[in-house]
Amino acid sequence: MTSEIALLLSIIGASVVLFSLECLPADVIALGILLTLILTGLLPAKAAFACFGSDTVIMILGLLILTAALVRTGVVDAARRAILRRTGEDHDRLVAVIMLSAATLSAFMSNTATTAFFVPITIGLARKVRINASKLLMPLAFASILASSVTLISSSTNIVISGLMTRYDMQPLGMFELALVGVPIAVTGLIYMLSVGRRLIPDRGNPDEWSEEFGIRPYLTEALILPQSPLIGKTLAESGLGRDLDLTVLRVVRDKGRYLVPQANLRLEEGDVLLVEGQRDDILKIKDTVGLAIKADVTLSDPGLQTENVRLVEVILLRRSPLIGRTLKGINFRQRYGLQVLGINRHGATILRKISRIRLKIGDQLLIQGHRANIAVLDEDNTFRIIGTVDYERPNLQRAPMAIAIFAGVLAMAALNILSLPVAVLLGSLLAFITRCLTPDEAYREVEWKALILIGSILSVGSAMEYTGAAKFLAAQIINLIGQAHPAWLLTAFFALTLLLTQPMSNQAAAVVVVPIALQTALQLDLNPRTFAIMIAVAASCSYLTPLEPSCLMVYGPGRYRFLDFLKAGALLTVLIYILAIVLVPLIWPL
Repeated sequence: MTSEIALLLSIIGASVVLFSLECLPADVIALGILLTLILTGLLPAKAAFACFGSDTVIMILGLLILTAALVRTGVVDAARRAILRRTGEDHDRLVAVIMLSAATLSAFMSNTATTAFFVPITIGLARKVRINASKLLMPLAFASILASSVTLISSSTNIVISGLMTRYDMQPLGMFELALVGVPIAVTGLIYMLSVGRRLIPDRGNPDEWSEEFGIRPYLTEALILPQSPLIGKTLAESGLGRDLDLTVLRVVRDKGRYLVPQANLRLEEGDVLLVEGQRDDILKIKDTVGLAIKADVTLSDPGLQTENVRLVEVILLRRSPLIGRTLKGINFRQRYGLQVLGINRHGATILRKISRIRLKIGDQLLIQGHRANIAVLDEDNTFRIIGTVDYERPNLQRAPMAIAIFAGVLAMAALNILSLPVAVLLGSLLAFITRCLTPDEAYREVEWKALILIGSILSVGSAMEYTGAAKFLAAQIINLIGQAHPAWLLTAFFALTLLLTQPMSNQAAAVVVVPIALQTALQLDLNPRTFAIMIAVAASCSYLTPLEPSCLMVYGPGRYRFLDFLKAGALLTVLIYILAIVLVPLIWPL
């Protein structure tokens, strides 16, 4: 062992400890590792910085932009509602549907792309059914990875291994050859996650705290049935307000004074005012619903409110606010202050009166729309305190078919090997900008820059392992120790080596290092090299022990996970996959 290899292995060991202790943010630790490798001379600066332009980083950047386009055009919201209609609020069924959908899609496309598509959907579903996103996001990531060995195109690693096999005069992998072992692994993994694994995933805070942090609060507002609305004559059950807009109708006010109980068979009439409760973003969707409007928007006293100077903010009433104990109608709030109250939140309490007649209390949270200057004046006078600015932009529904076509086209080009996935997603991102599915500014706001810094920095460890020869050194030690043992132990050793290297290195890089050594070893011992190639393909997709796999990194931040959470949930799953592989691989591809 050279001094460079010893130093590198020490740095890797120290980094694992730091990630586990979480004394610093993961991206800061990764950046420190990158600089350490450069300063110690284990990796040239040029090679280290090149990791930020790697296929993996570019692929994730493009996928985040494409996902933002799907969110901006309303596609993700439509998919979320479709899932919710089939699962209701049954948590077990929801987890099962998310995992089955992700695994099925991932069998025919990149697992990273699958995760990118489902992350915003899953966060929305968690918010709707009021459970922690952490209970759904890790199962999503694991399900997308579990299907990586079902088809040749499930993972780019499979294609890399197939290409390496041809260099040794072996037949390339067939499209569904891996399915003989991949399907049992996927089924076993899904059963494990639906039964044992999900119970090992921690709750990170309670749903209410999670909702508050992300600006998700239930508001009461008034929705007006406009003339010639398609809702006129429909029953509440037929209106789809709960199904399509995620709104709960608390009362129906008719003829200004009649409060009607919202029974399913109650037919809506022109001019009805619906007292509805929903999350902030769901309330704002009323603005985009044909035939329905937020009442405050309809009764604007100042036409100037519809200019670009308008702000949408969430405020909280302070102890000395002149609004305490008063009603909005009693103080002529709209006329006096030039502001509209679109909704009110009272710490989860259900309010069954019109907003204008509710006596305000300390701590009430209001969703207010109005001129920037008017809002600023009241904030400075301690009438209320601004707790958040709402950057609401109406979804560009007309561009939804275009966004879907671009996303599907990207996946098709990658699956058919017309373009590599990183190039395809960048092309898709460019098309999303050109077709105005979203603007560059919108896309850049959605990019998880922390994840990109973490990935780019960690990939430098893999480059250092190749540069210093550490990866080949570890492989040589395994051959020296187990070379003459039973072939099953040799398969186990290469499975473990691949599993070990895929943590700091990309799956493809680990395969490039291990496959040639394994095939040469098999040929020297007069064993079937195809058996070893299949075993390594399975091991290279077994990325459940750390959050450093791209799919896991995409849920790491939104799920509030800690580094060791993946080890707790993924260790037993990894053992199960190894047992299946060591039994099935030599059986189907005899040694």
